[in-house]
Amino acid sequence: MAAAGLKAAGGSVWKSGGVGLQLVAAAASTHSCASKGSGDGRAGCSQPRAHQHQSAGHSPPPPPPSLNGKVKRAGDSSHAATAPLGSPVEGVDTKSYLWARYHEMKKLVYDLLPPGVCSLLNPAAIYANNEISLGDVEIYGFDYDYTLAQYSNLLHSMIFNTARDILIEQFKYPEGLRKYEYIPGFAIRGLHYDVHKGPSIKQFMDIFSLPEMTLLSSVTDYFMTHNIEYDQVHLYKDISDAIKDVHVKGMMYKWIEKDMEKYILHGDETYAVLNRLVNHNKKLFLITNSPFSFVDKGMKHMVGKNWRDLFDMVIVQADKPNFFTDRRKPFRKMDEKGSLHWDKISKLEKGKIYKQGNLFDFLRLTGWRGSKVLYFGDHLYSDLADLMLRHGWRTGAIVPELETEIRIINTEQYMHSLTWQQALTGLLERMQMYQDAESRQVLLEWMKERQEIRSLSKNLFNPQFGSIFRTFHNPTYFSRRLIRFSDIYMASISCLLNYDVNFTFYPRRTPLQHEAPLWMDQLCTGCMKTPFLEEMVHIR
Repeated sequence: MAAAGLKAAGGSVWKSGGVGLQLVAAAASTHSCASKGSGDGRAGCSQPRAHQHQSAGHSPPPPPPSLNGKVKRAGDSSHAATAPLGSPVEGVDTKSYLWARYHEMKKLVYDLLPPGVCSLLNPAAIYANNEISLGDVEIYGFDYDYTLAQYSNLLHSMIFNTARDILIEQFKYPEGLRKYEYIPGFAIRGLHYDVHKGPSIKQFMDIFSLPEMTLLSSVTDYFMTHNIEYDQVHLYKDISDAIKDVHVKGMMYKWIEKDMEKYILHGDETYAVLNRLVNHNKKLFLITNSPFSFVDKGMKHMVGKNWRDLFDMVIVQADKPNFFTDRRKPFRKMDEKGSLHWDKISKLEKGKIYKQGNLFDFLRLTGWRGSKVLYFGDHLYSDLADLMLRHGWRTGAIVPELETEIRIINTEQYMHSLTWQQALTGLLERMQMYQDAESRQVLLEWMKERQEIRSLSKNLFNPQFGSIFRTFHNPTYFSRRLIRFSDIYMASISCLLNYDVNFTFYPRRTPLQHEAPLWMDQLCTGCMKTPFLEEMVHIR
């Protein structure tokens, strides 16, 4: 039902692509070729190949005789002159010629993609936006939530249900809202909500914002379904306040502390990463907005009771991103019971806990500056942007969605759909010179098929909004911010275990539009020709 809410919102919810803000319809595609993923989001390689085109009422004629990529003119002998591709065969109508080219191109696509194409990308790999050598990194810093600690979708359900009940019981919203439940996978990060019809746009870049977006859509759906007038500014404020209550009043912390096995994922991998870095004489620090008691219990669960021995510095309730920009808040030392000491901090000691503070004092007291520091976080703004732009630290983005997206990209269905779409686009571009009535009808059928393939590919990731990284051929706003604010990115910090501590990451050269002809028209997806790719596939 939340999906209907986004559709009904009539222009309020946006996904930002490469050219301004693009409105994204909420309804899922009903195209018969769309496949449904398995419940855990893992896509296999057994999907059917892209469907063969069947034009209405007839079968396209077979391709004309050809030799080495050139079409022979009618009546020529085998050694006679040939016409370049793009020229119709003498005596063959252009409609037949266009369909012949179509089928030749489709066969080429199938011949191009080798067996095993489904394992090209590794979900456990680290991807580089900038060249970075881990051998130059002496100090590793970490955020806590969704960086050291990964949470299950059950947490989002609890946040959604509690905020929904706050709307009903405290803000006196309609009781009928209780029928709405959280839909995992409904929303994606990087969406924008139009709060003031243009002048004010809210960006949802936080993983914790997924329940908020779903609740916003659900309430909108209820109001529009029941023909209830509402003001979208006040609606957004009420929902934002309800979600904030869940965090500020500590409800989320209590749920997690009560049942850590239920909510915290991959704790053993977190311990393995931290322990390995310490064994290679790296310094570690933690800067988080969460309170110490919550972090302490979570780290004891994942790492052990002596987790603080691994860190040279622990800073809690840091108030990021203000921690990175505001010089006013001083550091305060905390004791084991969480009580504050009010003496002036002249040095930051190993094993001690500090509250608030600011990065400028942190740099002054530690001397940890520049590219020898690598900091990991999940929020592109609150965690990474200022560190990279203002202070020259190296940054690593944790993007849990990456694992699922790569598994989808690795499916045979996606790879064939993408490559055929590229080829079909090239055909449309080259064959648009034929403008007789029958040729135009063929081109229209190709355009329709191309749009169906684009919708199918989008729906493989998310029926409402597609991929977190791409809006059709453009990178999303989230993707562009990821490239701008992170040197490397990965699904979780456990990916570090797959690389030597002195490993150097090199970014791949990706084509600009004026560099792209070989990618687009010759059907090479780029990754097929990457040297040593097969060796990288076997990481982990």
